[in-house]
Amino acid sequence: MTEVAPARLGELFLFEDLDERKLAWLAEHGAVRSYAEGESACVQGEPAEFLFVLLDGSVSMVQMVRGHEAELTRSSQPGVYGGAVQAYIGDRIEQRYQHTLRAVRPSTMFVLPARKFAMAVRKWFPMATHLLEGVFFGMNNARRIVDQRERLTALGTLTAGLTHELNNPAAAASRASAELGERLGSAQRRLGELAAGGVDCERIAAIVSLRERLAGSAACKVARDPIAVSDAEDEIGAWLDEHDVPDAWDLAPELVAAGIGPAEAEQVAAAAGDRLPAAMAWLAEVLEVAQLQAEIAEATGRISALLESARQYSQLDRAPYQPADLGSLLDSTLTMLHRKIGPKVTVRTSYDPDLPPVPAFAAELNQVWTNLIVNALYAMEGAGTLTITTARDGDTAVVVVGDTGAGVAEEDMDRLFTPFFTTKPVGQGTGLGLDISWRIVVDRHGGDIRVTSRPGDTRFEVRLPLTADRTP
Repeated sequence: MTEVAPARLGELFLFEDLDERKLAWLAEHGAVRSYAEGESACVQGEPAEFLFVLLDGSVSMVQMVRGHEAELTRSSQPGVYGGAVQAYIGDRIEQRYQHTLRAVRPSTMFVLPARKFAMAVRKWFPMATHLLEGVFFGMNNARRIVDQRERLTALGTLTAGLTHELNNPAAAASRASAELGERLGSAQRRLGELAAGGVDCERIAAIVSLRERLAGSAACKVARDPIAVSDAEDEIGAWLDEHDVPDAWDLAPELVAAGIGPAEAEQVAAAAGDRLPAAMAWLAEVLEVAQLQAEIAEATGRISALLESARQYSQLDRAPYQPADLGSLLDSTLTMLHRKIGPKVTVRTSYDPDLPPVPAFAAELNQVWTNLIVNALYAMEGAGTLTITTARDGDTAVVVVGDTGAGVAEEDMDRLFTPFFTTKPVGQGTGLGLDISWRIVVDRHGGDIRVTSRPGDTRFEVRLPLTADRTP
């Protein structure tokens, strides 16, 4: 390293407004260093110890993006700088190089220790230092607060949807349970009437046995259209009238719902004899009990399925980082967003059955799916087709979320993943959904997100490595 003349530093745009005393101080504490073509002055991720200012030659600023180097800028203008540019903040943040500065051809640079640079900035430009610190920490705090708010808002939306979805089967189970108690009591009274009416034990046993057979055949009955159901009710109602069974038209719907027609009714008549009205009333009661039991089982099964989807979505009972089935994660997210999807949106899914599990932070990926799906629904304004597919491309798993909305304007494509950028009206979007998704996919999983868009066909493609090539 060699010394540099203060006058040489004064020729650089970075230092052109400094007086001779300050230029002399910089020259005293810094030095000139030469770099061969391809040599790096600083490397991204290493401790930020120096500020580098180009004197002669040409340099490029390089940053690692998705595991590959991307050149951010290239310049041969004397005075361009890089390295410890945030040294003025001091020890309140971990000072590491945010990029790699590399010589494109033989170059010389003025090298100033980071602590000396920080001292000069804070002493010479105190107001500017406070303003820069305010911008830096203010943006970081705002981003963190809005990030947390975004997560809480998404959680609130999902919770409201899950509550709504749970309410329907819970209400159905409660109603069926209340009716079940009434029907069981009524069926016991009917059976008592048969015994009090003189029907012997053998006939009661025959009726009970017949009920079990009829209930079994009813469980296998084929669904009929409304017209066929109405015709069947008329037919069994007429049969009951002919056999002097009271409340025939009240009993008919219950009997038809259980799959009972005139042929089955004849079997009941043969077993019950002159106590047919009481026997038919009892049969209708116990068959409805079976239906109510089936309704309760279906409702509780639906509740269990919803809770399983919520568990799968949150991944609360699983290790944070482990192989995960993308199809299951996507299905659980769709279940959680069912209420938000709405009746006018058609959901089409196509999952590659041969796609292996992906090493991932499953709960974080579910947040990515949530952001992409919610954005797609917003773009379609409540009507359209939501398409979700998974596939394999070599050592990469590919998830595509597509919608038939208006598409993304061409001038907005380059800013989609920029923090706080949103195309939604003020108050409806924070501009962090896609930024969060980017950080989860790219930074946390070493993957990539790509987007293509035209009116009627917008697709977000998430690519995730199938091998765990990084330490979580």
